[in-house]
Amino acid sequence: MRRIPLSAPDLGPDDRARLIQTFDDGWVSSAGPVVEAFEQAFADHVGLAHATATSSGTAALHLALHMLDLKPGDAVIAPTLTFIGGVAPIVHAGARPLFVDSSPDDWNLDPALLDAAFAKARTEGLTVRAIVPADLYGQGCDIGAIGAVAASHGVPVILDSAEAVGAMVGGRHAGHGASAAGFSFNGNKIITTGGGGMLASDDGALIARARSLAAAARIPAVHYEHAEVGFNYRMLSLSAALGLSQLPTLEAKVNRRRAIFDHYRGRLGGRYGVDFAPEAPGRRHTRWLSVMVMDREITGVSPERLRLALAAADIEARPVWKPMHLQPAFRDAPVLQNGVAETLFAGGLCLPSGSSLTGADIDRVCDVIEATLDA
Repeated sequence: MRRIPLSAPDLGPDDRARLIQTFDDGWVSSAGPVVEAFEQAFADHVGLAHATATSSGTAALHLALHMLDLKPGDAVIAPTLTFIGGVAPIVHAGARPLFVDSSPDDWNLDPALLDAAFAKARTEGLTVRAIVPADLYGQGCDIGAIGAVAASHGVPVILDSAEAVGAMVGGRHAGHGASAAGFSFNGNKIITTGGGGMLASDDGALIARARSLAAAARIPAVHYEHAEVGFNYRMLSLSAALGLSQLPTLEAKVNRRRAIFDHYRGRLGGRYGVDFAPEAPGRRHTRWLSVMVMDREITGVSPERLRLALAAADIEARPVWKPMHLQPAFRDAPVLQNGVAETLFAGGLCLPSGSSLTGADIDRVCDVIEATLDA
């Protein structure tokens, strides 16, 4: 039996043809029309006015935070339940992260804790300069509520939508309602450029400056002229070509991942002590990853025991993100907790979710899970 990966790229002959054509045309670096075409196509798809392609989603967020001119004593509020790629740029930009726990309704940053987070920052001698919520596992956060609190405190929202390409919130694509949003096209995402990201916004000046910074902040001149220090964060044309080929398949891939999630929930969701990631009203969860949560007191099985059983059957699964406040790198960071993130980490497991998986693949995963729970 073939190995079942967690989230393999879903590639086809059209992707290969686009790459070969771009290669044959000589566009392999970040120069040329291919990157610009992908930027425009992505902006059009998500309904934001401007976008600039980057080497990663982390790079996109770093550009947005860098433009805030953060300094020591500044803090940026971020969810504790997330991937470090959305948090490291806060440190790289010169600020401290202040972690906020998750809402039980959508697992994203809990807006109800935000005012208390600003108060906590003041007791720590910190000035909050921005909020960077994440769209976890493909579900958009409650950007309306988060944005309202941010506005009341006079700070911008930079949205980490790395995991949410294809997600919808209130009828609009994830990324709306923030000053800017960073997206990822890593190899494990629903659509991929092999590695790469995008910073998108309705603010043309913001994106123009980000584009300049990503290209070493070079001022147009015959020689190389620089008024500030930038970064080498440009996307390559070959990556952009793959993105142009993948983008039209996004809806089909989202629908397939949602069907895979429904398959898991149909087979396993009726078991006592087993639950799955919620989908909040008014939002479309892409189910980038299908996440199952177990109550160990009821099932008698830990996520790690289940992960090892799946691994023995050549099936890849992974724990839910370890909360940032539990990471050694952030042991001294302030955090506002309600216990949700730690509970999800203790009981959560991400199951194989790639859009190329077959029904037989999902049944094979479910068979191992059921056998382990029944043992």
